Amino acid sequence: MKEADRAECGGEALFEDLDFPANDRSLFSDSSTPIARLQGEISWRRPQEICQSPALLADNINLAHVKQGLLGDCWFLCACTFLLKNKRLLNKVLPPDQPQWDDSRYRGSFQFCFWQQGHWTDVTIDDRLPCINSALCFSRCHSPTAFWVALLEKAYAKLHGSYERLWAGQVSEALVDLTGGLVERWSLGESEDEPRPEQDSDQVRRRRLDLNLLDPVKDECAVSCSTHSSPGGASELGQYHALTVMEWVDMKTLSGSKVLLLRIRNPWGRCCWGGAWIGSGVGWTSVDPVSTSDLQARVAEGEVWLDENEFLSQFDDVTVGYPISDEGHLKSIYTGNLLTHNHQLAGRWIKGHSAGGSRNSSSYSSNPKFWLKVCERGELLMSLLQHRKWRNTEKYAQTPQEDSKNSTHQHYQAIALHMWKVEKRRFNLSRMLNKPPCASTHCHAYEREVVLHGQLEPGYYLLIPSTYQPGAEARFLIRAFSSSSTSLCALKSPAPSLPLTTDGEWETSYYQGSWVEGRTAGGSRNFLSHWQNPCFPFTVCDASAVTSGDNVRVTLHQSRPDTDLHPIGFHIYKCLCMQVPEEESEQTLPRDEDPVASCVPHCYTQNVSLACCLSPGAYTIVPSTYQPDCSANFTLSLARRIHRKVVKSQERLGNAIQEISHISVMQS
Repeated sequence: MKEADRAECGGEALFEDLDFPANDRSLFSDSSTPIARLQGEISWRRPQEICQSPALLADNINLAHVKQGLLGDCWFLCACTFLLKNKRLLNKVLPPDQPQWDDSRYRGSFQFCFWQQGHWTDVTIDDRLPCINSALCFSRCHSPTAFWVALLEKAYAKLHGSYERLWAGQVSEALVDLTGGLVERWSLGESEDEPRPEQDSDQVRRRRLDLNLLDPVKDECAVSCSTHSSPGGASELGQYHALTVMEWVDMKTLSGSKVLLLRIRNPWGRCCWGGAWIGSGVGWTSVDPVSTSDLQARVAEGEVWLDENEFLSQFDDVTVGYPISDEGHLKSIYTGNLLTHNHQLAGRWIKGHSAGGSRNSSSYSSNPKFWLKVCERGELLMSLLQHRKWRNTEKYAQTPQEDSKNSTHQHYQAIALHMWKVEKRRFNLSRMLNKPPCASTHCHAYEREVVLHGQLEPGYYLLIPSTYQPGAEARFLIRAFSSSSTSLCALKSPAPSLPLTTDGEWETSYYQGSWVEGRTAGGSRNFLSHWQNPCFPFTVCDASAVTSGDNVRVTLHQSRPDTDLHPIGFHIYKCLCMQVPEEESEQTLPRDEDPVASCVPHCYTQNVSLACCLSPGAYTIVPSTYQPDCSANFTLSLARRIHRKVVKSQERLGNAIQEISHISVMQS
């Protein structure tokens, strides 16, 4: 520890972060980016060693804005710019009243907060920052004495494992991490040439940005634009760069026509545009001098005005972050409505169990399922956010997991979210999945988060998140934001069932029941009370399934600890009349007839299972304990083999997202 460090805090040593030390381990992960050439040139200094009077924020808002250095993280810096427009969010990410360098409580550490997979996560760092020749080499503020950006960048690098991990990324991801809100990405290019199949009624994502759509919330939302190739007006930009849209205004020209102007900020902190509205460009001759003077006075260092035609032709896509009210509610960019109701639930795709793939796959129905109840008509936003794939779980030192099967984008699976409206909670899953969904995301996309928007009528909706490839594993978060009252819940986890096989497609139903002493705990067939046991009717309809082996599988699971199990079993009886399973009419059981199939003897075990072949007809399952009056809860799973028609829809795979990065020559 330097003597100067001890003197700064009255003899007490300043904090040094051992989890994110001031050495190459915090700078580089695999030395695969251009900053690898800086090895051996970087020193670490605290702000008081860089300037005389350091502070977190500059008094002048323009001097507090970011200026990119040698790290290709313009995508993150564009998101940081939004924090300066929202004091509440800035205080959330950078908690106020932390002791700074002129405070006797200062100990060389700062705390930041990032939204991660549904929760705000604290990250504490020391204030030693990477420098070259005593000057910050990565991001900084326009004011040489303001350090909030450099410290925030370091905390975000710690969250990812190294500074190098911040090279190339998406503005949308950084915005979500800094706000906990929702973000949508729109293309500024033409609509896709490839037509969608007529049978596929999935909701098509808006392909071109309509700035008029955002007009009601333009002063509150975060907007960023990016280029994937060198724009004609920005010869210096090169490939893959993100910029911030600070504002846009409608102007009336001298001829009486209208022109839409957008003020764009380059995180490099310098102008690199040669359009009609730069400086004394020809565009200003079409606007009255008073308006010209006003708009030009708003331009800070690194900013420039563009008209709408320049904007649409020179940039490839736009990222829009939803406004967030002072109370923390999301505001719709479609209607301006406050979305005051929100829910979130975590889930997981597990190979061989719940990773069913897209609707092209016969195993699609095995994907996780969620119930959404809409209580009254209103606006709804649903998002599916997947966790980034890591090789290990060490906090703040995560390593990306390579996936040879997904070379297009190594960090994410291609994901989509589909929604069906159901008339009642008891329905035929197979028949429903043959119908087009009432809403869905555009296609399976290699993005961290996909968003679905709609106006929904009251009722029940089934949500199914999926990956494009069957067997692709990932954790995810389902989020719902709505203007009216809603509820969201996961379908109950099924009881353990018979091993999955490859002999066709199976439709599985799950039933909850209980044996209650004196009422429904009738015991085995040895007792007259056997018929008091719960009964579960079902039908076998598919005659073609009978000719190819077992077509019915039943598993009974009792909800009791291993040390206190009842002997359990079940019988299957054929009924005297056919019945549609959704109807609640009574069935007649032939009590003097033997069961057509039985899982006996009764066993002291959590689960008993039976596979059999049944002819078309109506049946009832009667589960029981061996002795009467043995109380317990149980779950019954019933799987029937079906020959499902091919879905008249082709799920498509979206293109890999372009990651935004650029190296900027540091200006002294």
